[in-house]
Amino acid sequence: MKPSLLLCVLASSLAHAHAQIPIAPGAELKLVADGFKFTEGPAVDPAGNIYFTDQPNDRILKWSADTHKVTTFLQPAGRSNGLYFDRDGKLIACAEAKGELQRIDPETKKASVLIDNFVGKLLNGPNDVWVDPQGGLYFTDPFYKRDYWQNRDKPEQAKERVFYLPKGAKVPVIADETLVQPNGIIGSPDGTLLFVADIGAAKTYQYHISKDGALTGRKLFCEMGSDGMTRDTSGNLYLTGKGVTVFDREGKKLGDIPVAKSWTANVTFGGKDMKTLFITAMDSVFTLEMAVQGSR
Repeated sequence: MKPSLLLCVLASSLAHAHAQIPIAPGAELKLVADGFKFTEGPAVDPAGNIYFTDQPNDRILKWSADTHKVTTFLQPAGRSNGLYFDRDGKLIACAEAKGELQRIDPETKKASVLIDNFVGKLLNGPNDVWVDPQGGLYFTDPFYKRDYWQNRDKPEQAKERVFYLPKGAKVPVIADETLVQPNGIIGSPDGTLLFVADIGAAKTYQYHISKDGALTGRKLFCEMGSDGMTRDTSGNLYLTGKGVTVFDREGKKLGDIPVAKSWTANVTFGGKDMKTLFITAMDSVFTLEMAVQGSR
């Protein structure tokens, strides 16, 4: 398909999506940068800048909320995948090279290892992470065999789990070990709800978070899995895979945001006003201006 025709098709699809999805009037999907190998893990810092990964090239990049330009933040970067900023402004990275959760200081770019094992065995490969209001970390640990691993043909962990690492703790606790292949994860700003995509079962679940961090009351949110996810301040949930699919807070599908790539890996909100939807898809990153803010 010619680029001009493709843009027309995307514009028509976005115009239709406006009816349900809170896209800003007249907004169009914009290509920010391309030429990467595989983009993932976008996370927004307190200033609205977005950090994301190009995992096969082992680097973390930064999109500036001021200039909308992309620069390399850190390389090598532990083969980081999912990212999230904690309450102290430090970048939490799912560093899959050695199955670690790392905490990176944006100023010094120095990384410290939070955890690298569970009961003495290597984690499968921390994939996505969310930080709760108390500073605890929920993260998914699916097993995806990587070609850069050496002597790791099989997982050491018996199951693919959702873990919780309380703030200051050295050992994570199992939050859920009944999913097929947990992947995307995000919580509500007040710390009462957690959403986890079981990409292996093509389902996304909603949990209540207890005061001690335990997950209770799991219920099916929608019949769709997801690689990454984000939420807006209206409670809408944005899932990824074939473009971006948006659901309201009750799990009703609002519509799709088409992305002209074979796979859309992840999504988050950023920018000065937190109304820029930032999308990672294969070798490219895109933005779309929204009529609603993203939740932090």
